[in-house]
Amino acid sequence: MTVPNATATTLDAERADLLKALAGARAALTATVRDLTDAQAGERPTASALCLGGVLKHVASGEKAWLRFVVEGPATMTFTLPDGVAWADIMAGTARELPQWLVDRERTFQMLPEDTLPAILDRYARVAARTVEIVAGVDDLSAAQPVPEAPWNEPGTVLSVRAVLMHVLAETRQHTGHAEILRETLDRRTTA
Repeated sequence: MTVPNATATTLDAERADLLKALAGARAALTATVRDLTDAQAGERPTASALCLGGVLKHVASGEKAWLRFVVEGPATMTFTLPDGVAWADIMAGTARELPQWLVDRERTFQMLPEDTLPAILDRYARVAARTVEIVAGVDDLSAAQPVPEAPWNEPGTVLSVRAVLMHVLAETRQHTGHAEILRETLDRRTTA
């Protein structure tokens, strides 16, 4: 995966440091699928439903969503529920109908028949390049806006661009840990 370099000559030091850390986390994550076939990337070698291709898809989708939030605001992340469905139903797995955003989210964790590992890596590289563009273009990393209402968001939470980048970095690193376990379980290879 090739990501544009964020150098001190084009960005201030903080932006360059944040983007460098994120690029490193992405590199660690993508290393977990090195030399795998599409079929291997879709295997679920643990008790979890996770597969390596799905982890990459999910992380790329999450980064894209959070950076859209930076540019377009909280309206890009809506968590509306179908009429007659409550959060308790969703959390208990008893909802009579799932919201489309949740169905779409769950699909990001799967390697679908039309997915290929090269296409997933290419999409992730495009998301990463867009992140660099957005971070380079925002006026102020302290610019903040409220996060949308959802059970996992503390009411009244406001996130700065900086906080969003730190969240994306933390999520990428967390999922890299999952991916490393999946890879080692799959073929006994480690990437660390």
